[in-house]
Parts: sequence; structure tokens; C-alpha cells
Amino acid sequence: MIPRLLTVTLTVALVLTAPGAAVATGDRGRPDGTPYANPVSAGFADTYADPAVIRGKDGWWYAYGTTDPLREGEGTRHLVPISRSADLVTWEYVGDAFTEDTLPAWADRERGAAVWAPDIRYVDGQYRLYVVVTQTTVTAEANDSAIGVATAPTPTGPWTATEQPVVGPRHGSGGADDFLWTFDPSHVVGPDGTEHLFYGSYYGGIWVTQLSDDGTAAVGEPVQVTIDNKYEGAYVVQRDGWWYLFASSANCCAGPTTGYSVHVGRSRDLTGPYVDREGVPLNQSRAGGTPVLAPNGNRWVGTGHNAVVTDLGGQDWMVYHAIDRADPYLDGTDGINERPMLLDRLDWIDGWPTVRAGAWASEGREAGPVADGATGFHPGIPRGWTTWGRWVATDEPDAGRHLVSRGDAALTRAVPGRDVRVEADVRLDPGTSTVGLTTGHRGRSPRAAGLTATVDPVARALVLTAGSGRSAVRGTAALPADLDLTDWHALALTVRGGVATAELTHARLGDPLALVTLDVPRHVGGSGRAGAVATGPGAHVDNLSVLRATRPVTESVPPQQPGVLDPALGDELDGGALGPGWTTVRDPQVTVAGGVLRWPTVATDLVGTVNDAGLLLRDVPETDWVAETRLTIDLGTDTVRNFQQGGIVAYVDDDRWARLSHVAIWNTRQTEFGTEQPYAGRLPYGGTIVGPPAETTWLRLAHRTDDAGEDEVQAFTSTDGTTWVAGGVWTFPAGSDLRVGLVSHGGTGATAQFDYLRVYRPAP
Repeated sequence: MIPRLLTVTLTVALVLTAPGAAVATGDRGRPDGTPYANPVSAGFADTYADPAVIRGKDGWWYAYGTTDPLREGEGTRHLVPISRSADLVTWEYVGDAFTEDTLPAWADRERGAAVWAPDIRYVDGQYRLYVVVTQTTVTAEANDSAIGVATAPTPTGPWTATEQPVVGPRHGSGGADDFLWTFDPSHVVGPDGTEHLFYGSYYGGIWVTQLSDDGTAAVGEPVQVTIDNKYEGAYVVQRDGWWYLFASSANCCAGPTTGYSVHVGRSRDLTGPYVDREGVPLNQSRAGGTPVLAPNGNRWVGTGHNAVVTDLGGQDWMVYHAIDRADPYLDGTDGINERPMLLDRLDWIDGWPTVRAGAWASEGREAGPVADGATGFHPGIPRGWTTWGRWVATDEPDAGRHLVSRGDAALTRAVPGRDVRVEADVRLDPGTSTVGLTTGHRGRSPRAAGLTATVDPVARALVLTAGSGRSAVRGTAALPADLDLTDWHALALTVRGGVATAELTHARLGDPLALVTLDVPRHVGGSGRAGAVATGPGAHVDNLSVLRATRPVTESVPPQQPGVLDPALGDELDGGALGPGWTTVRDPQVTVAGGVLRWPTVATDLVGTVNDAGLLLRDVPETDWVAETRLTIDLGTDTVRNFQQGGIVAYVDDDRWARLSHVAIWNTRQTEFGTEQPYAGRLPYGGTIVGPPAETTWLRLAHRTDDAGEDEVQAFTSTDGTTWVAGGVWTFPAGSDLRVGLVSHGGTGATAQFDYLRVYRPAP
């Protein structure tokens, strides 16, 4: 139905029964989304962290957030606040999933248990809300986080939590109160119908476990899919035969210097191994991970903890939270980080996802998702649709008003173009009837020629058919053996670029139960009608849409490139000493020989107020510039060597800088782009992670001046000097006197070797 909440079950009178009956047209076939500007949660909340989104069977889109007050000055926490929207752009608050009295029975109220990081699903005819419970009564100790689940008949509840955790507390290697972080659940259904749950965070890594048939308990042996101390906030989808693991890195909550970012790896198998675009595994010390979203120099930092939602035109969107660096806290200048919900287009380019083609978070007015084009059936069949056969309207508590066939039937409208997406929620009464979607439909009966995706309960298959008779071309995919077709499922048929794809899912969340692709013959599709079809009685259809398929973005935003090398601004380090133009700070102990600058790491740092680290600095142009070095550092792998590092720095003074380093962080080796910036009388530090390091890593800083006059510096890394990974951006106030230089500090035990420092001016 169209967005409307109903609470009764009722069968109503016949809507349209005459063969060929028609209603007046009113074309909604154009995929024109609702324009928006971030944050999309501004209408009801100042903060709405860790968002998860689903389209309910009632036609509304629902979002769920982590426990926090919603508004500045409110002071009262909301235990998983719920909001809804008709278009994914304008949201309203509709209540909380839990109250202080309805928390899971095993939540430790005496220790102030909170409920974090919701993951919303619809499986087997019920809504499931997987959450983190921060303190439990499962043990007598503190900090024993666990994953729980609550079920409900509607997206707003009432929610009933299970009596035991899905994944219980897991002890760490320490003593009492030492538990691995059992955070951030993400539920996925495999093609065979088995359910899985991803969970975990920095302390312990991300894991995946199979779930029981009802999704309420972990079974079997869990598998670790990312190394610890690198990622949290898993979200997993399947696309083109790959499973994609999105995960967030760095500190979520460092106020104006929060570098939280989203990375991705992919695998042919749900349980891994996951590797990034360069083929580097996510579950190793020099961990891989391709950036999908990172701070880009505008108002938004801390862009992370994402979910993925698909609009009605077939375009994916990333929902995530971020921090406005000018207003980073919910109240005052400290405390709860203010993390509203943002929405931006998710593009898939050469098999890899990136937000806004690599431009990342938006802050201006954007073309929005096509999210309000579904056809509900209250009070009846809307204008523009043609019926064949007999449909009647019926009501259910969750789905509300929808149609059910009373025999062979079709409900179609004019095809809006050759590239089209047809979508509906469907279910079948027990029996042999089929339900499906069609496009290029010619003729009146549901068996007429065209392109049709059919859910067949007898064959237990999703069948995609192009044409009819002996010339028909078919593809099939088996349905999971225990899939109950009397429950609602989401069926989509997409034709784009001459290829048709049929997909059946529980709830449109990127984990298909069955998927079929087919090359479309030239004589099929492109004209005719599109909509829903049924062979026999008892086929239920709701939220039906026929829209032009969105055209995918296929090219990334080009990154800033080096221009012309200026030898006077750099140093090739090919003599027996430093060349002219260097400024030394705090007497760095370096040697230059054999074309290499060697600099042992020392137990000093730039972070905080001590400021005892040595620096080597050089001037840079007042225009745009790119600085690059090649670094070899003997950090090894796997052992704990906090926080030895070498790297390149953009430097104003000891309290305002941005440093790109190959650094040892516990058992991992990462390229971290960290910054320190004065704020409210203190010096917050935060970092964002770029690409994977190697024994020799190329590091690059690219400077540009934005429209507001601020100095933006972006990080890039490479393991071969040819293929570069673009990372996040840190900003400096307009007119900052920047210099660029080299660093080697964070602890004794390694030696950084620099082959050169090169500075490039813009090409003429």
C-alpha cells in the first residue's frame, strides 16, 4: 500500500473485474527523485548515529538509530529511536524500539546498559532488530557486551526481545571486566536461505557466524573476516556474484577531528576471505580496505557506520552518520558527539563502490532517490493502470491494503522506456498459482509475450522468461528449500543495457534469495506494458512500481594529480647531506648516504602539548601543490610496536598539522592521515585511514584551496608508485602558512628511510 498504517485484517469488495478495464493515465514512469540537502535527519533529530534503513511492507521507509538524546538540550536518551519517510529524504520520529522497562531481560540496568548500532531486517514474515547491548547480566562483570535480537509484527513494534543473546559476551585476554567488543551486528541471508550475522569491532575484529533457522542464536564456528584493531560497523551486500563487506575505520567520536571512514573488501564466499581493490586481504596485519567514503574537506567529518538502501529506480544509496566540524557536540563543546544521519548516492564503478563517484559526502542540494513511486491500493487502483482478470483488495495489519488475484490476472501500465525497473512485494497463498512481474508485455493475459520474472511454487524456482512459445529464452534460479512463499518477499525485474535481472529478496537489502540474469532478445521489451501478473488465485501484490531504471554512474571524479616537478622545492637526497632549503625543528637525528635519508624512530610525538618530535620542513607554493615521498620502514607485521611511524606532514605549527604515516597500531600496520587542530581550549587529535601499506610505501599529500579560502590537504598512498589510493581530507584555516616535511617518531625500534621529497606545482 501507499504509506499508511493499518491495524485490522479485512477483505473488501471487488475492485476491478472486467477484462480489459482501463483507468485514465497519469505517468509516473520518470525516475525523478526528491531533491535533498544533508543531514536528512534534521527535521526530527540533531543526532542519529549508526542508522539502518528498511522499506516496510506498509510502503514507508523506516530508519533506526543508536541510543542517544535526539535533540540538543534534551538530556533524555532514546533507546533505538525510529523514524519514517515516504521518500528517504523527509523523515519524522515515530517512537523508540525500547523503553527503560522493555529492554532485553538480560540487559544490566544497574550498570546503565545502552542499546547501540541497530540492524533492521524482515525475515520469515517478521521484523527483526539486531542490537548491541552494552552491559549484560550474562556475566557478573562489567563491559560484557553482547548481540541481541527483538522481533515485531510491524516496523514500529511492539518489539519483543529474546530471552538470551544471539552472540554472548566474549572474554578477552585480560582478567575480569576484559571482554572483546561484541558490537555492530549485520544480518545476511545466503542464497541457500541460511542466515548469518557479522559482528565485532576494533577489540577482537569482525566475525561472521551462521545463525539458527529462526535467526535468534549463533550456531557453528564463527569465522574472523577482518583483523582486530582496524574495523567495525560491518554491513554486507551481494552484487554481481561478489559479497561486499563495508566496514568503518578509525575513531568514531573525536569531535571536529573525527576521521571515521568507510572501507570495503569483497569475496566470492560470504565467509571470506575479503580483499580490497588491490587484492590485499582485510584479515592481515597490513590490512587492506578500499575507501568508499571519507572526509572530503567540506563541513562533514567522521563519515561512517553505513547501511545501503536501493531506490525504486535501482540506484543504491548509502545511509551513514557524520559530524559537522563546526558543531561537533550535541551539547556544548564536549560530551556526546553530534552525529546526524546523511544520505548520498552509492556508485559502482569497475566493480567497486564509492559514494558520489568519489566526491563523497554532500553538503549542498542534491538530486535525490526515487523512493515514492510505488503504487499502493488505498482506496483502489490508481490512475494509469490497466487490469486484466480479477483482482480484489484485502487488508493486513502490516502490509495494509493490497491486491490479491482471483484467477489469471494482470495489472500493467505503459513501459516508460527500454531500460525499466518493475518492483513489488509479493506473496502466495498455498497452492500452485504463480506471481510475477513483466515488462514489454503485449496482449492482455498474464501469459502474453514479453519479459517476465515469475515465482513458481511448484518448480520452487524464480523463472525469467523472454518471449513466448518455442522461441522463448529462459533462465532459472532455485529457491531455498525451506522458503515460505506465503510470507511477503520483494521481487524486482530490471532491464538495463540489454540485460534483464530478476531478484527475489526478503526485504530489498542486498542479500538475494534467488537471482537470474538474461540477455534480452532484440524483439522483446522496449515497448508494451509492465506490471504484475498472476496465474491463478491467491497471488498477493503490493507496493508495485514501474519506473525507468536509473542510469548508473560509470566514471569516478578524477583525483588531483601532480603537475610539474619543481626541483628547487624538493630534495632527491642523492648527496651526502641534506640539500638546501630544509628547516630543522628540534634537531632530527638523520643521516643521508647512498641516495637515502635514514631516520631512526624515537619516543617523541607531535600529539598533545609535549611537542618533542623532530621535523624536517620545506616551503611550498602558495598555489596548489602536491608533495610526495617514498618510505621504507622496518615495522614488520603482527607484533605490537605502538606507535612507531614514519611519514610526511603538512605543518603550520605544533598545534595545527596533518600527518600521513605508515604506522604500527597494535598488531596492525596502517597508513593513517591524522590531524591536530585547536578547539575549545584543547587539542583534539583524530585520524583517517587510507590504503594498505607495504615494506616500501609511497605517500602523497595534495593541497588545494577551496571556495571558502580554506586550505585542503588530501592523502594518497601507493604500494607500487603507480596505482594510488585516495584518502581523506583535512582542512586548515584560510591564509595558513603551510610547510611540508618528513617525520619519524612514535617510539624507538624502527628506521624510516626516505628516498626523496618531491614537490609539484600545477601544470601550466
